[in-house]
Amino acid sequence: MPETFSLFARIVPKPEHLEDARQAIQEIIPATRREAGCREFVLHEARDGAGHLFLYETWDDDAALEAHYAQPYTLSVFERYRDWLAEPVQITKLTRL
Repeated sequence: MPETFSLFARIVPKPEHLEDARQAIQEIIPATRREAGCREFVLHEARDGAGHLFLYETWDDDAALEAHYAQPYTLSVFERYRDWLAEPVQITKLTRL
């Protein structure tokens, strides 16, 4: 049986690219939610005004997440991150207790 897991992705855009990053992620949400193995894909923004974005995701297994990373729309966002981000994305995988 697949091991369902969740993750947080912390995304820190440069201030001048916050809106770009927010919009790019919002644009891929519908397609991502339709992917096999995606149970949850929700974008959040820090309330403190720091301009940090967070994705909360739940996947059936690592293979489903890897398939998501290989989607053309995901690769397009990753490509744009190169210019937009102030630091690398931090991924924390979680196991439900």
